[in-house]
Amino acid sequence: MSTIAILATLDTKAAEVEHLASAVSSLGAVPLLIDIGVVADSAVVADLTSASIAERGGTPLTELRINPSREVASDVMVAGATSAIIELQETGKIDALIGLGGTQGTNNCCRVMQELPYGFPKIMVSTMASGDTSSYVGIKDITMMFSVSDILGVNPLLRQILSNAAGAAVGMASVATGAAVQRDRPVVGITNLGVLTSGTMHAMARLDELGYESIVFHAVGSGGRAMEQLMRDGMIDAVFDYALGDLSDALLGGLRAADDDRLTVATELNIPQVIVPGGVDHIGVMLDEPNVVPDLYQSRTYTFHNPSILVPRTSGEELTEVARVIGERLAGIGDQAVFMMPLGGVSSYSVDGGALIDREADSVFWAALRDSLPDNLRIIEVEAGAEDPAFVDLAVDELVALIERSPAENA
Repeated sequence: MSTIAILATLDTKAAEVEHLASAVSSLGAVPLLIDIGVVADSAVVADLTSASIAERGGTPLTELRINPSREVASDVMVAGATSAIIELQETGKIDALIGLGGTQGTNNCCRVMQELPYGFPKIMVSTMASGDTSSYVGIKDITMMFSVSDILGVNPLLRQILSNAAGAAVGMASVATGAAVQRDRPVVGITNLGVLTSGTMHAMARLDELGYESIVFHAVGSGGRAMEQLMRDGMIDAVFDYALGDLSDALLGGLRAADDDRLTVATELNIPQVIVPGGVDHIGVMLDEPNVVPDLYQSRTYTFHNPSILVPRTSGEELTEVARVIGERLAGIGDQAVFMMPLGGVSSYSVDGGALIDREADSVFWAALRDSLPDNLRIIEVEAGAEDPAFVDLAVDELVALIERSPAENA
């Protein structure tokens, strides 16, 4: 039978947890209750009590209850719960995790969930799930379920939602593979943007023919972070870093902004990589009003990606700064990388006939890259656009050659 861990503050959510546990049991699984409540004891007996969780977190519960502070208590209980749940997951003693919470509970439960591996079922029943959940989900595969009502007293609606959560968890547990996502073939991570999709699809097809599987990541900030976390987790063997628009947005205030680690992890881990500065020809700007261009961008060349997203063209000066940052982040790169320049345009926007074509700005960018990239990094310049099948074929061939080097050559 599957074991479903339930994480909640039992001092405030005992009745709700009881109903959820009963629903799990009715589906033939075993509930395991983990209490992260601090203020009071619960009438419901947890399998892992709040006292044991606090002890794991480094501070006795009795001490936390002296002038209790949400800030202090949260860190202790999250640390303790994370330690306990990871141990249960790694030893195969739980098969899924459900969290219950409002604002604070959602934050605490999701902090725990973010430390669990990809593929392990994680369901968060939350009053916050109809809003911006990006800070709760982060880059992990957390399923957010809106509670609709407050999680404060069992009612007809909440009973059904909690029963649905139980069904989802038991169902997920029945198909989950355990500790990690299973792989049948070597995996290549690919970054993509909508203006590179045809090229990405061509690369995926070529890689599939050659015996590789692809995972594509939308280069809108979270996608790049997720890809690089999966590199660290050992789930990605090589990288076709085809879209760097998240770097230009990070520098220029766009909505796709990458973090400070972007474009550094493959080098750090010495993973084979082919890099293309796809999508740096524009900034992604979320509009306050559909199809209304802010004054800041009126003088630029621009187009609309959709009614809510404006894409102003990047200038030569801005692209020089992008080139500088790319060079900095690739410092220390070894011989497991190739940098490719599609001189005919870095996305569908800047090829011949594209809405943002600017050959002068492109020339400034290519010159800045030649000056900024590490001297030992092999550069291939191609008179083609980034989505040209011949360009993509060459990129795939270069990546496969890096992957297939003998151990002696890679050493």
